Amino acid sequence: MLLSFHSVHQPRCGVCGKHCKSFESLREHITGPLAKANCSTVFSERGCNLCLRLLDSITSLNEHKELCCFSAPAPLGTIKLPYAVSQIDVSDSNGENLIERGPEAIAMDCEMVGGGSDGSLDLCARVCLIDENEKLLFHAYVEPPISVTNYSGAALLTHVFLVVTRYEVTGLTEEHLRNAMPLKEVQEKILQILYNGESIGRIRVLSDGGKARLLVGHNIEHDLDCLRMNYPNHLLRDTAKYHPLMKTNLVSHSLKYLTRTYLGQVAHLCCLIDLIDFVLLYDIQTGFHDPYEDCVSVMRLYKRMRDLEHHKESIEGSFATHGSQNHFNNFTSWNTKELEKMTPDELYQLSRSNYRCWCLDQGQNTDNN
Repeated sequence: MLLSFHSVHQPRCGVCGKHCKSFESLREHITGPLAKANCSTVFSERGCNLCLRLLDSITSLNEHKELCCFSAPAPLGTIKLPYAVSQIDVSDSNGENLIERGPEAIAMDCEMVGGGSDGSLDLCARVCLIDENEKLLFHAYVEPPISVTNYSGAALLTHVFLVVTRYEVTGLTEEHLRNAMPLKEVQEKILQILYNGESIGRIRVLSDGGKARLLVGHNIEHDLDCLRMNYPNHLLRDTAKYHPLMKTNLVSHSLKYLTRTYLGQVAHLCCLIDLIDFVLLYDIQTGFHDPYEDCVSVMRLYKRMRDLEHHKESIEGSFATHGSQNHFNNFTSWNTKELEKMTPDELYQLSRSNYRCWCLDQGQNTDNN
């Protein structure tokens, strides 16, 4: 219990109640080759393969799947407009609304071109931001701070020519960046959206960031580095580093894998000649990587994790676990003999998760946990 960091926020089997470190571990427990027989049987009848939730009946499951399964968003494409900004009201977030619904989230994604002598230095050439309703807030082609040396070039790696055609990934050419927005102007517009009228001093002092928005992304720190920007760590939500979405060894999954697994899986369609056809219900990055498509995907993943319903913890326990960047179990104040006398349920009440659960971003959970 001391090392497992069990808590109400961990993924948990709806049949036997087993705690798992990640949803991948839970998936192995109920659907893997060594799945527990009873859990596998019950889950196959009433379980959702996407969110891994166990429903009360088959009817409830069918109704749930209609809401749980997404289709991939329409990509923005390599449009020729240099930039687009939607009208943003920075005063629509007041204190009462923040308490009721929690801080608003913004998703961001960047596409890169290569710089440096060998073209291996990542430079942001395109950036996109959306809100929780998947509305485009900002899109721009970015003027790189140094010369671009790799739109579709080759990089020399260990004396072997490894062709790295960035055009085949991003679809960007020199023409897209001809009238691109200067990097400094891009930074200012992004921060205007994220700060939402809040002062940087209050953002860094307040645990919830005040009126500032949460920034969601996949490997979001890399995008910020390429934009030469900083944003407070306690306001970042990274789908590549969120423990429940990682592999069992805490290695990140690709965004493509996460969207297939948690937003829309493979459908099996039986043909007339008894062959099985496979249709991907949610598949991104099949051609050019599209920043809007990736933004929508990370936002949907974030909202799926945020909207999970967890049991209430005590205010003291929640503060001890989530009030700082360091997470410790509450066992240190007890000696070994006292702990040995406790029941598993009593030990569970002392145990805390070693990550900040995104369900705490909901206003109602912030007050109750």
